[in-house]
Amino acid sequence: MLEELAKDEDPSKFGKFHAEFGAVLKEGLGEDFANRDRIAKLLRFASTQSDSVSVSLADYKARMKEGQEAIYYITGETLAAARNSPQLEIFRKKGIEVLFMTDRVDEWALNYLTDFEGTPLQSVAKGQVDLGKLQDEAEKKAAEEAGEAFKPLLEKLKAALKDKAQDVRVTSRLVDSPACLVVTEGGISMQLARLLKQAGQKAPEVKPVLEINAGHALVKRLEQDEAHFDDLAHILFDQALLAEGGLPEDPAAYVRRVNALLVQAPG
Repeated sequence: MLEELAKDEDPSKFGKFHAEFGAVLKEGLGEDFANRDRIAKLLRFASTQSDSVSVSLADYKARMKEGQEAIYYITGETLAAARNSPQLEIFRKKGIEVLFMTDRVDEWALNYLTDFEGTPLQSVAKGQVDLGKLQDEAEKKAAEEAGEAFKPLLEKLKAALKDKAQDVRVTSRLVDSPACLVVTEGGISMQLARLLKQAGQKAPEVKPVLEINAGHALVKRLEQDEAHFDDLAHILFDQALLAEGGLPEDPAAYVRRVNALLVQAPG
């Protein structure tokens, strides 16, 4: 019945059903494994190409760019938070569609849906960005050279942020933002850790990777402003945390650091 409703010429009919029961359908990915593939075809999402929650996984696959090897998605507490994430910058630049997963159940459900009809699902906020054939050799070479050139700065940042960041590396996913936070492939996301804490459950500590944009003015200032290096490093990390929906561990310290640098700024 649901499959027939999803094929109806008037998509608003299934849209109304999905708005009420979409989260329940997603629970079925883990609770009704025998029908997982049929359930996956009924799921609908918003995306970088659609403001409405109307994109099916089949729709996404039909629009994939030539050479694209994965279905990309991002999770977030709200649609606005997901849509404005800096982790989408390289995908927007290349015109690659990204699905928005904003239901509370999504983080759990995606553990049971790792691919759709043979195409893997890949979080844009986990692991290194590997766009395969969609990233040309010049881009790959530039990223490698930036990583080598910034090694001394990366080591200093690792030392300054040793209690906050698991690693620091040059990014290939940012275009306009100075930094972003990602987690290792297969690790628990920061979003899921927050949801578990909000639910009063014990969550493992998540130590993210800080990725920096080598071409950004704030990152370049890090190289030049030795006197304020530690403050700038912590501000960079906390701003990346804010951008992905988190809060600084010590908001008062963040405000003090920002205020101190504002005082130092030329009038």
